[in-house]
Amino acid sequence: MKKYLAAFALGAAALGAHAQAWPTGKTVNLMVPFPPGGSTDMIARTLSTRLPQKLGGTWIVQNTGGAGGTIGAASAKRAAPDGYNIFVSSLGPFVIGPHLMKGVAYDPLKDFDYITVAVQAPNVLAVPANSPFKSVNDVLADLRAHPGKLTFASAGTGTSDHLTAELFWQETGTKGTHVPYKGGALAMQDLIGGQVGATFMNINTGLPNIQAGKLRALAITSSKRSPLLPDVPTMEELGYKGLTVYSWQAVAAPKGLPADIKAKLHAAIVSTLNEPEVKKPLLDLGFEIVGNTPQQFTEFQASEFARWKKVIETGHITAE
Repeated sequence: MKKYLAAFALGAAALGAHAQAWPTGKTVNLMVPFPPGGSTDMIARTLSTRLPQKLGGTWIVQNTGGAGGTIGAASAKRAAPDGYNIFVSSLGPFVIGPHLMKGVAYDPLKDFDYITVAVQAPNVLAVPANSPFKSVNDVLADLRAHPGKLTFASAGTGTSDHLTAELFWQETGTKGTHVPYKGGALAMQDLIGGQVGATFMNINTGLPNIQAGKLRALAITSSKRSPLLPDVPTMEELGYKGLTVYSWQAVAAPKGLPADIKAKLHAAIVSTLNEPEVKKPLLDLGFEIVGNTPQQFTEFQASEFARWKKVIETGHITAE
């Protein structure tokens, strides 16, 4: 019996040592389903430089673009759930792409262990600086007087700015015309130039041109006013409670991540996001720190999945 207990103790100690050893011996891949340079890539690179200080090991960002992030998400699903493959993504592959594209090679509700929503950022209803629209009511009056005439730019079909416009039309019983661009830079250029009438751009995308007076912000989709745009009312303030919308970046892993690694990773990410030297630059860009629990992320994922499914089906939206 003593020998058995001794062997058991040694085995338990070995398991504990193994758990504590992560990450060692292998590089941790932060799998981003988009090309370098966007908001998701920025969050991943922030984590890749800070997490080694907390957890040790070598961390790199691995970019795999294509099909709105669904190719990278499928690759993350197939990766080993050993703590050395971590998925960092925006909401697109989690709650939008699967509704827009046929044959997506993963189930976003079943194939991942959800760790945390890292950050979120609201969208801003913006128009060119010389637009006649001075308020949301002005925009709605035009949409009602001339259904389908007012154009709304987006960075592409199925993006947050596109679907927020669709939600806006559905919630207000109006209809504009969606003008998708191949990226946010082209959409911004034509919006400033007046070639399109409006957009629901992400705050960190639009803030510099709003502050420079090139665009006029009419409303924001956050639950409360942004300290970066304190004079801009929320949609909820204006009476549109269904139009509280956030774009978000989150961290997950292939299904089956060991519980001890999941706990360590979650704690380190939340701690990193709340470090002053990390938090302040993110807040200055318009991001809000979330850092919720795996359970909260799982519930949020399910609600967002259902929400955008309804918007996409009601709007008869398909990927181009």
